[in-house]
Amino acid sequence: MINKILISACLFLSLVSFSQEGTSSPYSFYGIGESRFNGSVESRSMAGLSVAPDSIHINLQNPAGYANLKWTAFTTAGSNSHTKQKSSTSSASEQRSTFDYLSLGIPLGKFGAAFGILPYSSVGYRIENISTDGSQNNKRFNGSGGLNRVFFGAGYRILPNLSVGANVYYNFGKIQTNSLEFFPYVPIGSRELNVTDLSGVNFNIGTMYQYKINKKTTIFSSLYYTPKSILVSDNTRTIGTVNFDSNYEVQGVDALEPVVTKTDLNLPQKWTFGAGIGDSKRWFFGSEISFQGAGKLYNSYNTLDNVSYEKYQKYSFGGYFTPNPNPFVNYFKRITYRGGVKYEKTGLVVNSTSINDVGVTFGLGLPIKGSLSNVNLGFELGKKGTTSNNLVQENYFKINIGISLNDKWFVKSKFY
Repeated sequence: MINKILISACLFLSLVSFSQEGTSSPYSFYGIGESRFNGSVESRSMAGLSVAPDSIHINLQNPAGYANLKWTAFTTAGSNSHTKQKSSTSSASEQRSTFDYLSLGIPLGKFGAAFGILPYSSVGYRIENISTDGSQNNKRFNGSGGLNRVFFGAGYRILPNLSVGANVYYNFGKIQTNSLEFFPYVPIGSRELNVTDLSGVNFNIGTMYQYKINKKTTIFSSLYYTPKSILVSDNTRTIGTVNFDSNYEVQGVDALEPVVTKTDLNLPQKWTFGAGIGDSKRWFFGSEISFQGAGKLYNSYNTLDNVSYEKYQKYSFGGYFTPNPNPFVNYFKRITYRGGVKYEKTGLVVNSTSINDVGVTFGLGLPIKGSLSNVNLGFELGKKGTTSNNLVQENYFKINIGISLNDKWFVKSKFY
């Protein structure tokens, strides 16, 4: 029964991840789209921290964490976001529900292994510049798609307090963008359609170390590194004339022969270091710092003079608290409370202005009675961008829901 559930869930959520429009941000026009958080709901609820070892949750960021698994873990998650976008002259609201990840982790003694699928970036925007008096050309831009990745990783516990690990990723996806230009009350305009197929392989390595100060308190540290890699972009550009109806919806296309090109995009290297203190079963507080190079992720269709790229940086502070992890005490004392704050320089610069993301997070780990499994809820409130220099500010609220099913699966029963 478990195998059937796993296979069905994998197939369904994989299809959802390919077809979903995971963002509504106009900033997803640039590069390969808006970067998605590549960690678990538990980590996201602490502003992204992935420092403390965990025996029942999969660490999707640092592969050294696989070696700390003591129970087989099947985990999946999704999120719902509410965003208010505003400029100096107008505002709009958007809502999106997305798939976040699907993964299976297996303990193998001193070894641990995991595999799964998760989105890496998303494109989803619709921008219009409409003139009703006929004084200028009207323009409409929209895009969809993104980059997904499947991964396989393994971790090894060298010493009781030291583990190492590595992940291998296969990246794949498709991005489609439309650019329309037309005059009011004129039924014929022009369109540029770009379809980009992305593919590539990369990996990351990590280590986790812990030092016990006394019986109840431990210092934890985490380091993981992703080398730079190549992402192959197969591009198809089609230009043609289009016919519009009275609502300026496209009714027909007379296109030229497509132009096919290939571009090598550079995924930059990334370093992440974290440290904290606590009792892994009851409480933890720590911080994490990430640095990433500027990279080269822009293509011919989204290269603009007013856009440049800088180094990515992220600073996170957070932790968790479980009043009493004993399975026989009051249920509410077994709930894990998580929280954190973050400051992120996304690496995108528009109109000489850095696009930054600031947010606070909160979460709950809700045990499922009679098992080691749990449901994890996360909430995120933040602001991205600014209304200065003709830009857009996004105020967002996100709800993240994940489930982690834990048991000693794949163990052969013995009878005496």
